[in-house]
Amino acid sequence: MSRGRVVIGMSGGVDSSVAAWLLKEQGYEVIGLFMKNWEDDDDDEYCSTRQDWLDAVSVADVLGIDIEAVNFAAEYKDRVFAEFLREYQAGRTPNPDVLCNAEIKFKAFLDHALRLGAESIATGHYARVRRVEATASADAADAADAVDQPARFELLKAIDASKDQSYFLHRLNQAQLSKTLFPLGAMHKTEIREIATRLGLPNAAKKDSTGICFIGERPFREFLNRYLSYQPGPMKTADGTLVGEHVGLSFYTLGQRKGIGLGGVKSHQTAAGDSAPWYVARKDIATNTLYIVQGHDHPWLLSSTLTADQISWVSGAPPAPGTAALSAKTRYRQADIDCTQAPVDDDRFSLAFSVPQWAVTPGQSAVLYQGDVCLGGGIISGSTTG
Repeated sequence: MSRGRVVIGMSGGVDSSVAAWLLKEQGYEVIGLFMKNWEDDDDDEYCSTRQDWLDAVSVADVLGIDIEAVNFAAEYKDRVFAEFLREYQAGRTPNPDVLCNAEIKFKAFLDHALRLGAESIATGHYARVRRVEATASADAADAADAVDQPARFELLKAIDASKDQSYFLHRLNQAQLSKTLFPLGAMHKTEIREIATRLGLPNAAKKDSTGICFIGERPFREFLNRYLSYQPGPMKTADGTLVGEHVGLSFYTLGQRKGIGLGGVKSHQTAAGDSAPWYVARKDIATNTLYIVQGHDHPWLLSSTLTADQISWVSGAPPAPGTAALSAKTRYRQADIDCTQAPVDDDRFSLAFSVPQWAVTPGQSAVLYQGDVCLGGGIISGSTTG
């Protein structure tokens, strides 16, 4: 007997392919859905959509499931790419994967899946969902009320910490999580490869995709040049010394070391006698000035607090004041750092860190955790540095 119809996003990669197989093994009626999210200059040099579709179809054939393609390019351009450009134009460094998950993979895709009669959707993300039933209090009247309260859903980190993607999913809400399955959340990547090989999947040895499809491996600055207006300006050191000219603030991110374009600027020597590298440390939008500093641990690169806006809480509400054991990430693959959180207003919060954080970057996400539970987060708007 079927456990219900699940529509799974199949990218042509090994993760979503094995996730589809796992769901079928668990007794679900599985339908694959391949999403096309980009059409501008969609060619094989930088974006592998055609080959990914062929891989997804080949896997579906091996698994014995139906698959269809759906075009979300218009929604992607309107909801994700337009915001991506606005953020870069404003001198910030956005994370489009976060917005893509909230607006496309768990909104446009979810809506389409429900029209196909799905009871749930699934993806190959490394994360977990936990259903928490409403608990009754000792008071009889409260207990009766609790019966009518719906269960809530928690977003958890994946078991495989090296692959955990909860950071990118922190904007998901209760309605989205209640309809979502993450079959890979309790597994390790090595297991996924082993299963794909054992099943003889045609993409068992396919490399994991990196970056954003519409950018691919193309030169990033060249790509942004096509969409953004920009203005060169002064490049200065922390003491205000002019050392060169930047090509446009949009093309730099805090903490950037390579591609700054310093030329033959001399640097001081470290204690070991080496030349300390230069890093992008600040952008002054008002004066169109880029500031660079020398040394990885320069005070301008270390932040003790940050402010975030555009906040989103998985539960629908922020952590209660004084919530203990909170930690946060200010970028993907960063180790969790202990912190305290405080509301600034309805759409902003602040974080204070136990240890100063390196290159806290406006436009990136600050994501809050309590143990393995992802509570939500916001977009970094500013920070306090030395």
